[in-house]
Amino acid sequence: MFVLIGILFLIVYGLLVFYIGWSGWSWMRPVVSARFKIAYIAIMVFLASSFILGRLFGDFSILSMIGSYWLGIFALLLLMLPIVHLSIWLLRLTALPRHRVQKWAGSLTLLTLLALIAYGSYNAYSPVVREYTVTLDKKVEGLEGLNIVMASDMHFGLLSGKAHAQRMVEQINALNPDLVLYPGDLVDDNLDVYLRSGIDEVLRGIEAPYGVYASLGNHDKPPAEVAAALERSNMKVLLDESVVVDGKLVLVGRKDKTESDRVSVEELMASVDQSLPVIMLEHQPYDLDIAAAGGVDLMVSGHTHRGQIAPAHLVTRAIYENDWGYVRKGDFHSVVSSGYGFWGPPLRIGSRSEIVQIHVKFGE
Repeated sequence: MFVLIGILFLIVYGLLVFYIGWSGWSWMRPVVSARFKIAYIAIMVFLASSFILGRLFGDFSILSMIGSYWLGIFALLLLMLPIVHLSIWLLRLTALPRHRVQKWAGSLTLLTLLALIAYGSYNAYSPVVREYTVTLDKKVEGLEGLNIVMASDMHFGLLSGKAHAQRMVEQINALNPDLVLYPGDLVDDNLDVYLRSGIDEVLRGIEAPYGVYASLGNHDKPPAEVAAALERSNMKVLLDESVVVDGKLVLVGRKDKTESDRVSVEELMASVDQSLPVIMLEHQPYDLDIAAAGGVDLMVSGHTHRGQIAPAHLVTRAIYENDWGYVRKGDFHSVVSSGYGFWGPPLRIGSRSEIVQIHVKFGE
């Protein structure tokens, strides 16, 4: 079954790449020599396979970089080209010369693509701070409120590198957090790249009196090795376990949904003192009602990237009850971040890299 799905995927992908390649050649053909056609086909085949090759041969970082950018360009062109071709067809009904229409359509497509790449790169590498205020209906002795800073989906590695990590540490420390939470996907699949980049050393610079805690996401593989590396960066990784912080609140960290051995919310909460505020780190924001029924007061999540490149946000909105931002359901609160980093291309269109600051107030 999986083989058939894989073959079908490759066929569809091949047809889409052919569509993009044919569109580009139709624009270039009047201005380049026909002898360039073979080179053009070779370039398209290389680009189309670069993302897969980059994942297979991780030591060749240039392949991964080219593949990541190709993935973004591929997605953008699939959105743009149907509109371009429809416009060309409509303009051919006018008296405008066909060759000029083709030429200007190609030039405008290229300029728009470059503008989107520049805009998307800015959104990816220029994180903002999102602030939310959450009131929990529990009294904490000696504590009126808590300044929690949360960052998710950093995907630290090749393109979300050391400089991005340093920027994050500086931004988090500037917010003077009481507690820092990372609900998953700190590493972008390749732990070796993360360690070679020295990002683990950078993350040790976070300062928070109540500590730094993390759960793992679907890209933090292999989990045991990633958890060990993160703990060397002065953070506590919670894998289907809970911890009482300074006798004032409980943190619960779940294994990712992709882990077959993770326990249920009911099992996790069985030993939790629910008279204290309970904050859960859950990478993928599924089953809000289950978390609420289990006694969780605040659940922090990531994973969705808010689609990363529009209109994918419409897909995440359809899948998740809360795909980004803040949702309250009775006494239960959910906060989902669009992520500090990115997956694949360092581009964000319709979303923005962010750090989340949660001002928690405790009620009577």
